Amino acid sequence: MASEPQARLLSIQDIQAAQRRIAEGIWLSPCTASIPLSEVAGCHIYCKLEYLQRTGSFKERGARNALLQLDRMQRFRGVIAASAGNHALGLAYHGKLLGVPVTVVMPAYAPLIKVTTCRQLGARVILHGEDFSEAMEHARALAEPQGLRYIHGYDDPAIIAGQGTLGLEIMQQTPQVDAVLVPIGGGGLIAGVALAIKSLRPTVQVIGVTAAHAPAFSVAWQGGRPIPVTPRATLADGLAVGQVGELSFALARPRVDRIVTVTEDELALAVLRLLELEKSVVEGAGAAPLAACLGGHLPELTGQHVVLVLSGGNIDPAVLGRVIDRGMVADGRLCRFTAAISDRPGGLARFAALIASTGASIREVAHDRAFSGADVSAVNVICTVETSDRGHIQRLYAALRKAAVRFTGFTAAGDDPSPAGERDGPISSA
Repeated sequence: MASEPQARLLSIQDIQAAQRRIAEGIWLSPCTASIPLSEVAGCHIYCKLEYLQRTGSFKERGARNALLQLDRMQRFRGVIAASAGNHALGLAYHGKLLGVPVTVVMPAYAPLIKVTTCRQLGARVILHGEDFSEAMEHARALAEPQGLRYIHGYDDPAIIAGQGTLGLEIMQQTPQVDAVLVPIGGGGLIAGVALAIKSLRPTVQVIGVTAAHAPAFSVAWQGGRPIPVTPRATLADGLAVGQVGELSFALARPRVDRIVTVTEDELALAVLRLLELEKSVVEGAGAAPLAACLGGHLPELTGQHVVLVLSGGNIDPAVLGRVIDRGMVADGRLCRFTAAISDRPGGLARFAALIASTGASIREVAHDRAFSGADVSAVNVICTVETSDRGHIQRLYAALRKAAVRFTGFTAAGDDPSPAGERDGPISSA
């Protein structure tokens, strides 16, 4: 682990120098108040709109800062990095602007939009490995033989200093801030932001948000040191690292006030809320701070001024629709169940009318005759229904029970249907 003396090599002066160095190439992203998010979260919400950077994330800050500090020979030879996407995009874009050749190694699961965009920006893209750790190992192995400088995405002093400029901007844009919520993957962003904020105003809370399926920082936080973990598939793919950075952790640990972990359903709901209320398309990692607020993890922030770092917006369009649907399920606005109805003429019409009488809307319905049992006059229908909220689902339950409709496998929170037998009420719901 990085020693405390080594961690002290990075200071607020380094971040301030980085801010001056990158000013010409990085947009000063807005930090705007959000009335609708404040109403649903119960505190005064401000959104730092980092997803509006040219490549869609905060990663440009550290990338440009690192590239500008290369010597002349290394600028000619180029750099290499491992990245799930956003670090690669930042290096590719600013490498093109500064004339530095960039090679990026991306794991096989990297979103297609990020792979395609990196190539469009002129980077050499190598897909290798099933996870970030394997991609990083391959990138390091290529660096020396090819004369390339390896730039770590979250554990390089120049990268951390560059990311810390975001913290300086927050303090300048929202002087009334009480707390800043920052998503955490490898730790580079929160290390830089925490160093900047705590150096300028120690009373401001810096709260990190991790995904339950990508717990590298929360595990390190509990263990007191970086510990290898195996991340699972997560909507917050940008947070899915196998181990936090040593320098990042050494810088962040004494300056971060609290770590919050959010679930996949909370991430999906946060993406949905940002789309609906802020008209913003934000990736799962970027939505993590809002997920922490909406999930009820931070009741102590009620009434306070809170900045959410919306760190990135590079969500694959093919995935966005599924994330929205999952968010609607978590919000009680989409549910699915199987019902036994008459297979005689008019049976489906009567069933549809019953659902419509509750104000619900059928999105999909499929007949299952092969496994509907011995009664050939009946058929199972698998029905997906849109509702307004959880209370609406309960009214739908009641209407089905009152009409003596047998139904099973009622799913209203993304969980799998129960394998229990037929019932006249819900089997699973949230």
